[in-house]
Amino acid sequence: MELFRALAVLAEPPTLRSARVAEALELGLLPTAEEYTELFIFQLCPYASVYLGAEGMIGGEARDRVAGFWRALGQLPPAEPDHLSVMLALYARLVELENEESDARRREMWHTARKAFLWEHLLSWLFVYMTSFLGTATGFYTQWGLLLLRTLMSEAATLHDQERLPLHLREAPGMIDPREQTLDEFLQSLLTPVRSGMILTRADLTRAARKLGLSLRMGERKFILKALFAQDAGGMFDWLIEETAVWMRHHRGSKGGMLGEIARWWEQRTEATAALLEELKHTASEVM
Repeated sequence: MELFRALAVLAEPPTLRSARVAEALELGLLPTAEEYTELFIFQLCPYASVYLGAEGMIGGEARDRVAGFWRALGQLPPAEPDHLSVMLALYARLVELENEESDARRREMWHTARKAFLWEHLLSWLFVYMTSFLGTATGFYTQWGLLLLRTLMSEAATLHDQERLPLHLREAPGMIDPREQTLDEFLQSLLTPVRSGMILTRADLTRAARKLGLSLRMGERKFILKALFAQDAGGMFDWLIEETAVWMRHHRGSKGGMLGEIARWWEQRTEATAALLEELKHTASEVM
């Protein structure tokens, strides 16, 4: 319980309070505000709606579902209910309420709420997020991410799997085909994890430009992606297909653990994206 609260504090910008928490967890010297901004703002925004929403942006129906969980508990949702720090703190409170409840019926109610929140709103996206996070972070935040991942897996083992896939995943739309809709919509769907099955950060796109020898025009990720396609559509299709293969391996690795059905869903989503990219590669001149 207290560990989740401590991890929640460290998902926020560094302060004197978080420095004390980091020391208590023996994670070492707290990073600077600039390091936090680079990782959590420019690379991997810590909002569930970015990874579970059909738009790949903060807010929308995915955030509304998280807010709805607060309302189901009889609580007023905070301004940012899907921020990772807020979600971890809420989970800690649910564990606390279950442990402190003396009435068996109410204790079971809190247990059910705790399990639902873990599987529906945390594990539905966090293992995918942490895959990208641990490939991007260094030093302190690598240790924080590993500790968070171990803690989540311990909770999953304790509470066992849900019978159904999270609603976020059951209702998630797939990739957009540029032969049927616009190029911009296709590019945005590539950048929307719940549609593509993978996370593409600014650092990833920089890596693509470097590998293909392309000019990098900085801006929003869709702007960067569009500029890279304009220079070498064939090369970008090949690079993206390679990325889907990497992500499928990640998902398969998670599938063998506690995340079976959720990881399988993400793997199938990435497979569908790879198949579409293979088709489009052969008609690049027509769609780009």
